[in-house]
Amino acid sequence: MAKKLLLGLWLCLLLFAISYLFWQNEFKYSLPTPVPKNYHQIAMGSRIDLGKCWVTNNKPVFIHFFNPDCPCSRFNIPHVSGLIKKYGDQLNFKIVVLNKHKNFTIEEIQKKFGADVPVYFDSAMAEKCGVFSTPQAVIIDPSHNLYYRGNYNKTRYCTNADSNYAQMAIDALLQQTKSPSFNALALRAYGCSLPKCTK
Repeated sequence: MAKKLLLGLWLCLLLFAISYLFWQNEFKYSLPTPVPKNYHQIAMGSRIDLGKCWVTNNKPVFIHFFNPDCPCSRFNIPHVSGLIKKYGDQLNFKIVVLNKHKNFTIEEIQKKFGADVPVYFDSAMAEKCGVFSTPQAVIIDPSHNLYYRGNYNKTRYCTNADSNYAQMAIDALLQQTKSPSFNALALRAYGCSLPKCTK
C-alpha cells in the first residue's frame, strides 16, 4: 500500500513538473500580451514623428523592438538577422532596445544580430508607434506613416513561411501592392510586456 502511495505521489509530482515546464517554456508565450491600462492606440496609417536623429534617405524604415532579456526576442534573432540581410539595401533597419534594468552596448546588440545597423535605447519610440511588448516589428513608409505594427510570425521560432507577417508586409510595401489583410495572430501583441518586459 505504501509503495502504491509513493508511486502515486511520484507520478503526481512528475506530472506537475512537466506541466510547469510546458507552461514556462511554451504555453505562456502563446497567450496575448495584456494591453496596458494607459495604452494609447496608434492607428495604422498614422504619421510617426521619427525626429531629426533618424535619417531615412526616403526609404521605408523597419524598426525591431527588442529586449535581450525577453525569451521571445531571443527566439527570433536569426529571423530578424535574415530580414536585415535580405532587405538591408531597400529599407532602413533600426533596432530599439527596450530594457530598463540592464546596460547593453550598441556593439553587443549589433553582434547579436550580426549586422551593423543603428541601435537606439529609446522607449519614447515605442509609445510613438503603439508598441507595448517585445519583440515587435514596425514598418514606416517613406512618408513616415505607420504601415505595419505586429508580430513576425505565429510561431515563436519564425519558421512558418505561411505566417511570415513582417516579411509579407515588407514585400507588399516594396512592391507597392495593397497592404495585406492580417488576422489577429499578426496584429495582437504576443511576447514580453513593457516596461518590465516580463511574460
